[in-house]
Amino acid sequence: MTEDVQKHSVHTLVFRSLKRTHDMFVADQAKPVAPDEESQKVKMAVKLKADYGPVLHMPVLKENKERVQQISSGVPSAQGYPQPGEEAEYLITGTHAYPSGPGVALTAETKLHRNPSEAGVQTVALALPPSQARQEASRTAASVAEIHRHYGGERSHAGTVALLEGGGTRNALTRRGPTLPKPQWHPPWKLFRVISGHLGWVRSLAVEPGNQWFVTGSADRTIKIWDLASGKLKLSLTGHISTVRGVAVSTRSPYLFSCGEDKQVKCWDLEYNKVIRHYHGHLSAVYDIDLHPTIDVLVTCSRDASARVWDIRSKANVHTLTGHTNTVATVRCQAAEPQVITGSHDSTIRLWDLIAGKTRATLTNHKKSVRTLVMHPRQYTFASGSADNIKQWMFPDGNFIQNLSGHNAIINTLAVNSDGVLVSGADNGTIHMWDWRTGYNFQRIHAAVQPGSLDSESGIFACVFDHSESRLITAEADKTIKVYKEDDTATEDSHPVNWKPEILKRKRF
Repeated sequence: MTEDVQKHSVHTLVFRSLKRTHDMFVADQAKPVAPDEESQKVKMAVKLKADYGPVLHMPVLKENKERVQQISSGVPSAQGYPQPGEEAEYLITGTHAYPSGPGVALTAETKLHRNPSEAGVQTVALALPPSQARQEASRTAASVAEIHRHYGGERSHAGTVALLEGGGTRNALTRRGPTLPKPQWHPPWKLFRVISGHLGWVRSLAVEPGNQWFVTGSADRTIKIWDLASGKLKLSLTGHISTVRGVAVSTRSPYLFSCGEDKQVKCWDLEYNKVIRHYHGHLSAVYDIDLHPTIDVLVTCSRDASARVWDIRSKANVHTLTGHTNTVATVRCQAAEPQVITGSHDSTIRLWDLIAGKTRATLTNHKKSVRTLVMHPRQYTFASGSADNIKQWMFPDGNFIQNLSGHNAIINTLAVNSDGVLVSGADNGTIHMWDWRTGYNFQRIHAAVQPGSLDSESGIFACVFDHSESRLITAEADKTIKVYKEDDTATEDSHPVNWKPEILKRKRF
């Protein structure tokens, strides 16, 4: 009769095996291997021959001669080359700066190359004219490419130009850094009008193509149309059963489109002031809406992590753009490729091929949710806003241009006009004005909330320039719409640009 073998759990057996292994090697734990001088010498000799064999016959300075000979001892002689200790006869078969002509043997004086003295180097450096790049940067306004170059790998700070002499000594010449582009002067903006009427947060804005009126969507479930010149209410539209998160006015037909947290996308006929079409398909709240400028296509984005492309007339869902892993918060359309751009709470931006309905590029530079996108009206560029900073990109592949940091809040909305004024509105009620080209923040506004509202209710949810670009309209959390205009009395002397080049030394990621 055999004795019963004691059974252990797999966990116990594994730890016993680990302990035996540890006890076996504990004596040698963390003990470095003793270096072998002979193998090190052979290794260095082989490396020296492999890397520097063709130039080992060249002359060396006296102070380095012993060291080179010591290192190269034990190196097999390169075929056809003398050893460093040997004297060689040099014959030049081509043109050379030092002998008098081709085929003339070098003498003791010309055998060794001599660098100019330190005083001579400084004299030559001072006599050199400024480079073409520096002349252009200081004389003309910089393009986007130049800004990209200043921020990118080609940027070099003021440093030294080191000239190596034969003996390894350094002569340093101080050099001025590249001239950064100075921002264009923009007049400051001031509050012009406050419009009240909504009973909830004003979440969305759009200006009609004729610049006569604008439309707002609110958390009070209504859409209101206001006269742009007087600020008076013209019309209220009811039909949504939850917050209206997006509105868009068509430039091709008398239609107004809206979307909301009730998952609905509606098309309103402004001749009859009623809904004529519904676009069904989103599985959750619809956060933004945009119209294609040249074809009858509507694009919406939703909390269901998708964007949908609709045929306006047939109400057909042409494409469902999937790929984001979280809420798609913003969408923009343009006529050129890529035609659709989306920003999401998964912190990525996607550029879409509208024909194929597939992602063309994914931009992952942002670290936090991307809540807003804006495209420059004249340049082939766009900007994205997030809680970490604002980033500018170049179409069609989404090449990164620069960071605009300093608006330390959740940025909900961006707007830009043809003069290069970029506006960002944030959750804490602050508005920052930026120079698009250089990223210089030339103005900061924090308007007072409506009387009776809490100070915490000062968020900016949407902002847009009217078509004349002389008015800036903002939709805010204190239930008001604020209109800003440029200060006509301001001059560059009264409001100078407080230009500090160090603000351009931003993080790049």
